[in-house]
Amino acid sequence: MHKIEVCLSPELFNKYSSDNKIVVIVDILRATTIITTMFHYGLEKLISVKNLNDALEYKEKGFLVAAERNGKKVDFADFSNSPFDYSTENIRNKTLVYSTTNGTYSINIAKKSETVIIASFLNLTSVVSYLLNQKKDVLILCSGWKGDFCIEDSLFAGALSEKLILSKHYTTESDSALSSIDLWNVAKIDLLKYIKKIFQYKRLTNFELGDTINYCFQTDTTTVIPIFKDNYILDLKKITSL
Repeated sequence: MHKIEVCLSPELFNKYSSDNKIVVIVDILRATTIITTMFHYGLEKLISVKNLNDALEYKEKGFLVAAERNGKKVDFADFSNSPFDYSTENIRNKTLVYSTTNGTYSINIAKKSETVIIASFLNLTSVVSYLLNQKKDVLILCSGWKGDFCIEDSLFAGALSEKLILSKHYTTESDSALSSIDLWNVAKIDLLKYIKKIFQYKRLTNFELGDTINYCFQTDTTTVIPIFKDNYILDLKKITSL
């Protein structure tokens, strides 16, 4: 029986061991949802950077850059953090540099782990299938908000944990996993109504970005699984087909 743990903030990541585990990065609003979207539309490679200076250096070298801070596109970026910025025509077979407030920070602190994948509601069932096939312990890393807990990432952690436990191949002794499952079971009764209470819902709505919220909570719209490998994020299907 394999185990599930949930880390509710990247600031707590050093409290966990990722040895021989698959680390699942979650930032529902919006980085991991956007990354999943990018690869769905044919992105070749993604370079995740923690800070804007690194992103700007890549931009000056001729790379396409997607970057935001506090939810707003930075002035030198080619793309914002909206899923509607990305289409096959914009990014197919291209390399993109990406920097966000929370999600890319989580990716970079976890990148030395043996296996790091990117998850969202968009690819939930595919992530479940992948994890069941890998037969390893799982550590779900919630990106949170500037080091703090956020509801939406915990909701996803609960949904993923519940599905793995229902498979009978996983169990958990993690209080954060159990509380995430409880939160998910409260919210899933009317998810779109429940998420209206969360901080990010109000913040994105105030930025006139409310149309991205429902998109981020759509389930199973793609089968792509982005995976960190050799300092890039790549489409798992392309790696396994080589």
